[in-house]
Amino acid sequence: MAAVAAGNGTPREEEGPSGEAAAPPPQAPTSVPGARLSRLPLARVKALVKADPDVTLAGQEAIFILARAAELFVETIAKDAYCCAQQGKRKTLQRRDLDNAIEAVDEFAFLEERARMLEREGQREGERERIPGIQYCQLNAGFIMS
Repeated sequence: MAAVAAGNGTPREEEGPSGEAAAPPPQAPTSVPGARLSRLPLARVKALVKADPDVTLAGQEAIFILARAAELFVETIAKDAYCCAQQGKRKTLQRRDLDNAIEAVDEFAFLEERARMLEREGQREGERERIPGIQYCQLNAGFIMS
């Protein structure tokens, strides 16, 4: 049924079979002008991928997925490190917060060797501090004082 003019000359919504107003047709999602799907520059991600001698070709979809995975990784480790900073009554992340998150969360175990290497460099410069008594709480997904 087409839109029917009401008694005052203005169009009414279409009515369904039961006399109720039909739902408006779905519209395509509108995108915000200038919105990006990735927060990391894809050209930089592609350059990093090309720097690996084992990689010969990488499609645009693969580059995008790698960029998105990197974003999610940074977001996750930053949240865990921020929980550690909050335990120290701070809002600013410091290197020690990242080190504590790497040591406390099993998913970051692959970073432990790199963190130890950076720790040795930092100790030579006298900049490394630890927050004593912090453990990771899997149930709450945050750090707690022990």
